[in-house]
Amino acid sequence: MRASSGFRAATAAVGLSFAAALTLTACGSDTPGDGTLTVVASTNVWGSVAQAVAGDKVDVTSIITEPSSDPHSFEASPAYAAKLTDASLIVYNGGGYDHFVDDIIGTGNSDQLTVNAFDLLEGGAHANEEHSDEGDSHGGHDHGDINEHVWFDVDTVDATAQSIADKLGQLDPDNADAYKANAATFHGQLEQISAITDGIAAADKDAPVAQTEPIAYYLLQSAGLTDVTPPDFTSAIENGNDPAPAAIATTRQLLTDKQVRALVYNVQTQDRVTQDVRATAESAGIPVVEVTETLPEGLDYIQWQTNTAESLAAALQ
Repeated sequence: MRASSGFRAATAAVGLSFAAALTLTACGSDTPGDGTLTVVASTNVWGSVAQAVAGDKVDVTSIITEPSSDPHSFEASPAYAAKLTDASLIVYNGGGYDHFVDDIIGTGNSDQLTVNAFDLLEGGAHANEEHSDEGDSHGGHDHGDINEHVWFDVDTVDATAQSIADKLGQLDPDNADAYKANAATFHGQLEQISAITDGIAAADKDAPVAQTEPIAYYLLQSAGLTDVTPPDFTSAIENGNDPAPAAIATTRQLLTDKQVRALVYNVQTQDRVTQDVRATAESAGIPVVEVTETLPEGLDYIQWQTNTAESLAAALQ
């Protein structure tokens, strides 16, 4: 995920060592001293999924809620480190996306319950091991062959919700059936999103689209669309680098020549390069589909992803 200069300034978190942060709290435990269950999510995306399963039985706290915060480079303050180490259950993306969680829980209670969404993606656990061994210049994360933006993959989100229900059931057996029922309801709501993407796949299979970065990979995959953006362009944008002039020229040509049906645009990490690409698309009459990495204000996960899928379908019409 690319961060412009203003974005990087906004995401400069308190740079304290995790060892110092952890001195402000006791070792993680299954429940706080008063016996209350606590669920902590790395971002409000996974917080929304967790809350859908927890219902009114457990309150969920999300660490990253602001669009200006970049999970790739986020450093947790002592207070956030304490919340994570004391949580009954931690829910996070994994795959190097929110590596600050791994950094913190790796020094804490090895028995702490966690749900790592990326590990629930087919092949995700193996790729996550590779990510832990191969850093890069952007927040120590490396994509390898697997895209880590798994909140756009409905099957993985469904599996995450089911895992949350199982873990909450372990922690709170008296309400295990309620958590399972909530997860089943959430499953049905996810099917509404899949119905939209299945409709796109039926009507516009293999239609070419472009992205400013590969954030919506799984959305496009489920919709049966083909991302024809030069990989050199999207990978450079994602890793915070300027794409090569040739990659920029090729991307702009796709738009000016109307070789794509839509441009998928991450509004949270725009800079002069991506803004130029968007302007080029708009000038050529190419619809722009906006995507984000945190929940827009006032929306839950289902509403957010339904709106995104509907926007993609409308753009292709």
